[in-house]
Amino acid sequence: MEKGRILVLDDDPVVTLSCKRILGAEGYSISTVEKGDDALNRLAKEDFDLLISDVRLPDISGMEVLKEARIIKPQTDVVIITGYPTLEDARESTKLGAAEYIEKPFTPDFMLNVAKKVFDTRGWILRKAFIDEFRDYVTPLRDRENPVIFYKEGTWARPTKDGMWEIGCDLRYWLLSGDLMYVEYIKGIDKLNAGQPFANIYSSSGQARELLSPMNAELREINTKANDVMVAMLKDHLSEGWLLWLAKVFPLSAQ
Repeated sequence: MEKGRILVLDDDPVVTLSCKRILGAEGYSISTVEKGDDALNRLAKEDFDLLISDVRLPDISGMEVLKEARIIKPQTDVVIITGYPTLEDARESTKLGAAEYIEKPFTPDFMLNVAKKVFDTRGWILRKAFIDEFRDYVTPLRDRENPVIFYKEGTWARPTKDGMWEIGCDLRYWLLSGDLMYVEYIKGIDKLNAGQPFANIYSSSGQARELLSPMNAELREINTKANDVMVAMLKDHLSEGWLLWLAKVFPLSAQ
């Protein structure tokens, strides 16, 4: 049974073939094009549920494709993929209406998770009791005013209205590596360095995985309820549509 129609825009045959194999095996109908103009022409003539587009293309920018696609077919979700990610591009893409901004290369499980998230709209709502109890300790995945930007697989960031940023982890991604137990912050850190760990996430087997900071920043606050929230989210399968923030930081310029 066909789950949905996906158009993949990338001039790298390895990427398009990977998407065909990964998503096609799950029942999605996959079409591929290499140029931005070709993608826009296909969107104008056909109905697709999702467009997956690279940023660097042979003719026009993937950001321009995103902008035009949202006009031509506003009901089509758009996921941006790039081998050269920047926070500026990520923020711009979400402002233009992208559902996700993803760094290449990505794992098959991660791409499947992204597709599932886009297609499964039933998971965006948490039970009222959970929201009432943990409202201040989770972040909505889709917030047009303060969009979430994915930095590495399993790690994200987003600007807040007061000039601060929230950074945290996507529990759905880390579940793929085993049952989650708890998060532990690295002690003694008051400044975060881009690409360096600020916390570890542990599985039931005792395996630790590093969570890397997406930016240079001053640490202003940590989520003291992170592990309590993790238990509640995992116990009741409530991670769809909500993310766990771990730290609030003030961004600094690169050193």
